[in-house]
Amino acid sequence: MTGDVSYGRRLTLLAERHPDRTAILHAALDGSERIVTWGELECRANQVARLLAGRGVAEGTMVVIALPNVPEHFFCAYAAWKLGATVLPLRWDLPRWERDRLLAIIETDAVIGDWTDAPDATITTADIRSSGALDGSPLPDKVARYARAIATSGSTGSPKLILTPAPGIVDAEMTTASKQFGMREQATQLVISPLYHTNGFACHVGLLDGQTLVLMERFDAERAVDLIERHDVNHVIMVPTMLQRIARVPGVRARDFSSIDSVLYGGAPIAPWVVRTWLDLVGPDHLICSYGGTEGVGLVVGRGDEWLTHEGTVGRPSNCDLRIQDPEGNEAAVGEIGEIYMRQHNMSPTFEYVGAPMPQPTADGFRTLGDLGWIDENGYLYIADRRVDMIVSGGANVYPAEIEAALSELTAIADVVVIGIPDAEWGQRVHAIVESADPRRPPSEDVLRAHCAERLASYKVPKAFEIVEHVPRTAAGKINRSALIEGRSPKP
Repeated sequence: MTGDVSYGRRLTLLAERHPDRTAILHAALDGSERIVTWGELECRANQVARLLAGRGVAEGTMVVIALPNVPEHFFCAYAAWKLGATVLPLRWDLPRWERDRLLAIIETDAVIGDWTDAPDATITTADIRSSGALDGSPLPDKVARYARAIATSGSTGSPKLILTPAPGIVDAEMTTASKQFGMREQATQLVISPLYHTNGFACHVGLLDGQTLVLMERFDAERAVDLIERHDVNHVIMVPTMLQRIARVPGVRARDFSSIDSVLYGGAPIAPWVVRTWLDLVGPDHLICSYGGTEGVGLVVGRGDEWLTHEGTVGRPSNCDLRIQDPEGNEAAVGEIGEIYMRQHNMSPTFEYVGAPMPQPTADGFRTLGDLGWIDENGYLYIADRRVDMIVSGGANVYPAEIEAALSELTAIADVVVIGIPDAEWGQRVHAIVESADPRRPPSEDVLRAHCAERLASYKVPKAFEIVEHVPRTAAGKINRSALIEGRSPKP
């Protein structure tokens, strides 16, 4: 990427440079693959922009895109940016109650989605397709003041938007971020996270750098490996759940990952055995871990070779200050668990909330995402868990991520989530919800308990193990723990 240009203008330039080259290869649910060239992406974005302009979208407005991982999502995003609008990707499968609560806090001129009970004036996929009859030539250049907003899952309270104060401009900062995570121009990136999630939406950085995107409509571990091999994928961003499921693919160590430049992961603690598997698959130089957040309060980055000498770390701070605070607000000692606080070196604005009050920074400008961790003597950060997920059982702090990591070592387990259920005796009792790898032969409670007892202190061993058909994760790998706790709590 060279120079400072708007997202819309950058797309036009890339299409002029190589109109017939593949921009997006869509791996659909039915197994088919569809190619969208740079010329088609540019033309369709211009056509959809004219459709949106006719519906009132203009510079400074917001466009909600509630579509799955399909090419039309990109047509709509670049159409919005060409008009100088903000893009809000939204889950396409939200229940009406949750969807309407979220839309109620949004001032938007266009909602794009295919709900059967769609709000008034919703633009459908059929409308997007019909825009193919409109003029596909470039529009006057506009810059979105806020390129994107992200909706929270709502699992910790009322829904809100995170508005990132970054304009829709390709600049040196974006170039630096690409190189930091092992991305290069005209590489091939596999997109396996949903586009409504930060990890999925981040693919636009690669696309604006001229990369080809292999876009999975929905994540499937075996197909992801097939796509990496068949299309010589260079870069992929994953959450730990995805890394674990690919690591469980039969014969995965015999598959060809030689094209990979970088695998980036973050979003949650990860079991050491999963990291070691990926270190073998792609090599220490090609595995990158990170800790940050949509809010952009700071960033911690580490490589696989650093993980090998500091097992469990997510790295060291990148262009930010990092410290751990105890509950009284004092800086914690080395190795002591506390709340993670970060402060960007440039002290620039990081985010705005819509629909919720802004959390206050410390007097010296540090902010927290509410996660718990510790720092070692070399300045490496380790994640314990989220404060809201921590279980206090019998007066002792229990971190679900630690128990989940221990149980995930069992090949008989496909997935697991650990929660704390209110209990009159313990305050909270540790409860494990387990998805069996083979539903016909689930592991026994004795086996699960013995496995935990070998690895964990007695107060951390779950009081109960619940076998379920599927652990209810979203497509982004997230869990609504509060809903799981509520459904299992004693009734008053």
